[in-house]
Amino acid sequence: MISSTANGKVKQVVAWQTKARERKKDGVFIVEGLRMFEEAPLDWISQVYVSSKCLAGLESGNGDRDKAILERLEMIAYEEVTDEVFSKMSDTQTPQGILSVLRRPTYSLSDILGQNALIMILEDLQDPGNLGTILRTGEGAGINGVIMSKDTVDIFNPKVIRATMGSIYRMPFVYVEDLKDILDTLHIEGIQTYAAHLQGENYYDSFDFRNGTAFLIGNEGNGLKKETADQAKSYLKIPMEGKVESLNAAIAASLLMYEAHRQRKTK
Repeated sequence: MISSTANGKVKQVVAWQTKARERKKDGVFIVEGLRMFEEAPLDWISQVYVSSKCLAGLESGNGDRDKAILERLEMIAYEEVTDEVFSKMSDTQTPQGILSVLRRPTYSLSDILGQNALIMILEDLQDPGNLGTILRTGEGAGINGVIMSKDTVDIFNPKVIRATMGSIYRMPFVYVEDLKDILDTLHIEGIQTYAAHLQGENYYDSFDFRNGTAFLIGNEGNGLKKETADQAKSYLKIPMEGKVESLNAAIAASLLMYEAHRQRKTK
């Protein structure tokens, strides 16, 4: 059992929790909670830490879920830590007592492209909650994947991971140096690109998204860069009443993805 916050493994986990550079260097990310442990692909799992309180609760429980989690823990090399140490390692205010270190998945553009692909393209999003929500909603709406500019928030940020509610395990994604080159590639592949933009003349539900489609969503404060938006095949807009000038990025993305989903299910 690990009982000291000065332990080297504890310090390493804290560094991974707080520093994107450390996570990237070591090719890992961290998930917390029982559900995230249950859903994690076994071949992604590198380390697991369980608090004494959590372990005792699992061992005294009689439910099928408790038994299944214990069986899963027995399949891997987990370490028990004191509750105090776990609080130090955790990024949440009310930790559930189980933390997993996972190897990062890697994807390429070919994992996202496909016949009648439905894609989200995100430029410089900074809010972790927005990115995580877009991944989660994207899975629900059946998109093929997410393409992000290099200055978009780290997808392995703990706040992003929590907001995905497990979709991080199933949603392909890529970061790219230059969105211009990617948009050129999508156009060659026959994928229509649509920029969510206040200057759009037509509402989003007037377009046909039943074939290959990519939606572009920009930074929360500044929107899409002009050169990026201008490269899209079409501008589209979302109706807004009252004095509202724009919508939250994740909400705007959700409306577009589910409109495409609706059209594809009713064609």
